[in-house]
Amino acid sequence: MNGSYILLIKLKENKTIKIGKLGTLFFKKGFYVYVGSSMNNLEKRIRRHLSKDKKFHWHIDYLLEKAEILEVYLKENTIKEECKIANMFNEKLENIPGFGCSDCKCDSHLFYGSSDEIHFIIKIIDLQKHGT
Repeated sequence: MNGSYILLIKLKENKTIKIGKLGTLFFKKGFYVYVGSSMNNLEKRIRRHLSKDKKFHWHIDYLLEKAEILEVYLKENTIKEECKIANMFNEKLENIPGFGCSDCKCDSHLFYGSSDEIHFIIKIIDLQKHGT
């Protein structure tokens, strides 16, 4: 399966985290949503994100070491929609500048907001919840 995915993440307390080459960032406790894609093997990418035993490669790896994935949503597609989806979150939520978007022109692929705000946008995008 190929397509895009959303990770709903909870950070239980305020944290300052070094995010690879992006540097040290302050994260407020609360809910984050990360937008990604895999045009090779979506299930494998999700399993990697859920795993605690991995070499850090992406910005999200550093955050997930300190936070918890609550829910995963998928959108199967043969074209890359990651940036389109990220821009929908960017219109409504606070973004973490430069996070997860070093290979595109987006402001961010990580967003902060309330659980209700995030779920409202997920419903509009029509993503399918994936069992975690």
